[in-house]
Order: sequence, then structure tokens, then C-alpha cells
Amino acid sequence: MTIAELQPASKLKPADEMAKRGRRPFQNESRDYGEARTRLLAEEIELRRHIQRVAQARRTLPPGPEAKDYRFIDAEGKERRFVELFGDHDTLFTYYWMYGPERDRPCPMCTSFVGSLDIPSIDIEQQVAVAILQRSPVSRQLEFARERGWRNLKFYQTVDDEFARDYRALEDDGSEGAIVAVWKRDGDKVRTMAAKGRSSRFGNATATRFACSGRRRAARKRRIRASTRTLRPIRLRYGIFSI
Repeated sequence: MTIAELQPASKLKPADEMAKRGRRPFQNESRDYGEARTRLLAEEIELRRHIQRVAQARRTLPPGPEAKDYRFIDAEGKERRFVELFGDHDTLFTYYWMYGPERDRPCPMCTSFVGSLDIPSIDIEQQVAVAILQRSPVSRQLEFARERGWRNLKFYQTVDDEFARDYRALEDDGSEGAIVAVWKRDGDKVRTMAAKGRSSRFGNATATRFACSGRRRAARKRRIRASTRTLRPIRLRYGIFSI
């Protein structure tokens, strides 16, 4: 069975049965606690199965819409076509992070997410290309990357604001959002495979809502406080962004 060939639900063992057989009790746990943990494990099994079904549905999507021929500037100051960011791969993972020219420092949550990609990107790039995007100059992004000890990620600057505006990472009032996206190469064209970000047009309006505008510090603090209540589902959504 390959990763894209999941067994039908009718052939799977019931989650509650698997939970009862598979869970080992903790030392000195009460009966109520053990029963509650078993019910929770059954829910987690169902959740994992649902994540796999969603990932399968994503992988079997028909070809996505063709993206514009956006241009980016690399670390050497050279202008690159969008398709060039793929390198030798046919799949490209991009993260547009919130570190625009107007911001003194990057969004804390974007920093956490980008930092979590730095070391594993060496392994990830054996299968797909990885690019971190922003409107800020690459030199500015790299300066912060060196401060954080990041050594492996490739950073690019968008040539203009068109990419950011098209994918709702930049609003009319100047506020920023973050975009996680996966792209497929189709010959000399680039197609959108999946994208999640601030806008509801991508089906995930809350994924980056916690990240704030650098212009409104008070609003930023409120959103960051609110985000702590939803960090687990946010991470889960990124976690199921399977390619």
C-alpha cells in the first residue's frame, strides 16, 4: 500500500477497539483517568485517519491554477523567474513570512516557524525545493537569519508587491500576513498546488490571523495573546500540509 492508497474505512478496525487494546495504563492511574485516556486515544486515532484522508484528497487534486511569472531576487542579487526557484525539483514549498520593510523585527510566530524549517530543510530538499519569501531585501533577511543561527534556508525578495498582494499577504492598509504554499512545475509554468494563509480564499482564515501588523502594537499584543489559545490547531494545520 502506498501513501496515497489508504484502506477504506470499512476495512479499518474500530478506533475504540484499537484504543482499548493498544493503550498501556500509567502506574497508579485511577479508573476514571484510564477510561478518559482510552476515549481520548480513540479520538486521536480517528483524527489521524481524517488527516490522512485530507492529505490524500490534497494529493489527488487536479492541476491547480497557473501562477503568474513572478520575479524574485536571490542572495547573489540576481533576478530569478518563479520557475527557477524549483531548481531540479518539480515541487516547491514556500513560506512568505512577516518581515516587511516596515517592521523592525519579524513576527515572533513566523520566526518560530521559519526556524523550525532550517535544519530539516537539508532533508526536505532531497525531495522538494524550499524558499522563504519576503518583500524585504535578502541581505536584511539573511542578517536576521545569521542572528538566529539559521544556515540552510534560501531567502528571496519579491521584485515588487504583486506576489504579496495576489496571495493576500499584503493588505491595502499595509498590514502583513503569512502564506504557506506548495507549487508544482508544469513545464515552464508554475501551478498552485495548495496555499494557506491569512485570507479565507485559501480556506484557513485563522492560520495567520494571530500575526500582527507592525503598525499597530496594541492590536498586535491582543492578537498574540489570542493566538496562544489556538496554537495547537494552527500547528496541526501546518502539520497536515502534506505534499
